[in-house]
Amino acid sequence: MAGKRPAGNPVPVSDIAARLLDPVLRKRSGISIGLLQSWEEIVGPRLAPRSRPEKLQWPRRAGEDDPFRAATLVVACEGLAALHLQHETGEVIGRINAFLGFDAVDRIRIVQKPVSADVRRERPRPRALRPDETREVAGKVASIEDEQLRAALERLGAAVIGSRRK
Repeated sequence: MAGKRPAGNPVPVSDIAARLLDPVLRKRSGISIGLLQSWEEIVGPRLAPRSRPEKLQWPRRAGEDDPFRAATLVVACEGLAALHLQHETGEVIGRINAFLGFDAVDRIRIVQKPVSADVRRERPRPRALRPDETREVAGKVASIEDEQLRAALERLGAAVIGSRRK
C-alpha cells in the first residue's frame, strides 16, 4: 500500500488534519486546505490577516458537452483590505491559478465582513497622579465613613484623572 506509514512512526498533525478536512472543505466550499494554508503566500502579508477565501463557486454545466468554465472565488475582507484586493484582483487571480496548477478562477467576488478573530486590545493604563492630584482626590472622598467605599472612590478618581491628558 503506497503512502501508508508503518505503525508506530510519528505522523505530522498537519497531515492528519489535511486528510480529514480536505474532503469536507471541498464538499462544502470547493476549496482545498492547501489554498487556505497558503493564502498568505498568495495574497501577501498585507492582505492575508484581513482577508480569507470563503468558497469557489463553479458555474453550472448543462451537460457533459459544455466546455469547462472557471470558478468565482468568494473572498471575505475587512474594511480597507477589500479595496486593496479589488485593485490587485488580476494579480491575485494569476497567483491562485499558478498555485492550483490550472485556470481554475477567473473572477473574485469580495464580501465585506469580519475576518480576524476578535482580539481584545489591552486598555491603556492611566498615568500616575501628581502629588497635588492625589491630595485633591483624597480630599474629595475624606468625608466618606466606609473605608471600602472610600478606597474604591479614590481608585475611581485616580483612574479618571489619570486617563485625562495633561
